[in-house]
Amino acid sequence: MKVIKNLLVLSVSAVAVNAAITLTSLVPEVSIATAYAETKTKRVPALREKVYSQLARAQKLADEGNVQEGLEVLDSIKDRASSMNSYEVAMMHNFYGFIYYNENDLVNAIASFEKVVAEEAIPESLKLSTTFSLAQLAMANGDYAKTVEYLDDWKKLNTQPIKSNFYTLKAQALYQNKDYKEALENINSAIGLAESKGEIPKENWLVLQRALYYSLNQPGNVINTIEKMVKLFDKPQYWIQLGGMYGEVGEESKQLAILETAKQRGFIKTKTEILQLSQVYLYNGLPFKAAQTLKSGVDSKIIEHSAKNLSFIAEAYVQAKDDKKSIEFFEAADKMVDHGNFQQRLAEVYINMENYDDAADAARNALDKGSLSFESNAYVALGMAQYNLKNFDASILAFEQAEKHKKSAKLARQWIKYVQKEKLHEESLKQATL
Repeated sequence: MKVIKNLLVLSVSAVAVNAAITLTSLVPEVSIATAYAETKTKRVPALREKVYSQLARAQKLADEGNVQEGLEVLDSIKDRASSMNSYEVAMMHNFYGFIYYNENDLVNAIASFEKVVAEEAIPESLKLSTTFSLAQLAMANGDYAKTVEYLDDWKKLNTQPIKSNFYTLKAQALYQNKDYKEALENINSAIGLAESKGEIPKENWLVLQRALYYSLNQPGNVINTIEKMVKLFDKPQYWIQLGGMYGEVGEESKQLAILETAKQRGFIKTKTEILQLSQVYLYNGLPFKAAQTLKSGVDSKIIEHSAKNLSFIAEAYVQAKDDKKSIEFFEAADKMVDHGNFQQRLAEVYINMENYDDAADAARNALDKGSLSFESNAYVALGMAQYNLKNFDASILAFEQAEKHKKSAKLARQWIKYVQKEKLHEESLKQATL
């Protein structure tokens, strides 16, 4: 049973929020003192004292909030770039990038860091970290194709075991670019890597995995992922989504069990959730629970006091064989519409209750109000009510009107013959008693 499909991951669009890259700690802290010390131990061009002192001054100004002054110091260093070695030039651009990044100027930050990795004679660690930062910054800037490109460049440089942050970042970029298949391969790698170490995958990794399975139309795998999320994180929305997915694949008994549990735990709160549970109850042959659930939602003002919702409650009570309870809801719904369909249903309910006077009145009200979906049904109800009131001529007249409608013609003819016989029988009895 497909019930309120959009309940799922249905927050698929939420993945971008849940797994988004933020501008916090994308770029590693730049320490000019550390960089200077590295040149004493590593085989890279020296970072000379005069350049070091100017870079240190620029960093100090930026750290103190004097951003413009820090940039001006860097500009003065850049004017002498022709006399600087590769490592000095790279560090200069690194500081430009760091300052721009701190000012949330991603375009200039990216341009600066690209100049860092363009230099040849720099430590591999700097090239690796900067390339990865470029991928993160491109992601934050919404350039998903470039994110993937930077990550591929980083992978070519990297000689160590790949960590999960590589796979998750690439999966997110590929997802945003709608390359769902490759994105899934990457997020699965990240999750598999964590689980192989006995670690719990991060929640937003599973959110992304779930979204990708859904986008690739793999409902069985969507269910497997949400079942894992329910066990690991036990959040209300995951219970609701799991119920929705069981409905998607036709496992109604599991859907009912999950949503019943969610209700008992107080997870069913929103309009959509209450509507879904009511429909699931009705579909699974529990109409009284369906009526009571939606009525509770209406009473608490979570669900609109609308004709549609009131008629759902009424029809559920009818299915639950509690015709009397349905009446007030049909009457309330009728007051909110211009058509006579709910009066017609009232007529049919009154007939079930053997309250034929009210049935006849409701059928006439339905016909007077008009705009009926099936006018013939109102005439049939009127005919049946009049017959039981022994108003045989009025009954025959109503069934003759019903006979004009193709949908009810055969039934109406049968009733006409039956009522005519009953009329003759009644008249014979009267004659016999004279």
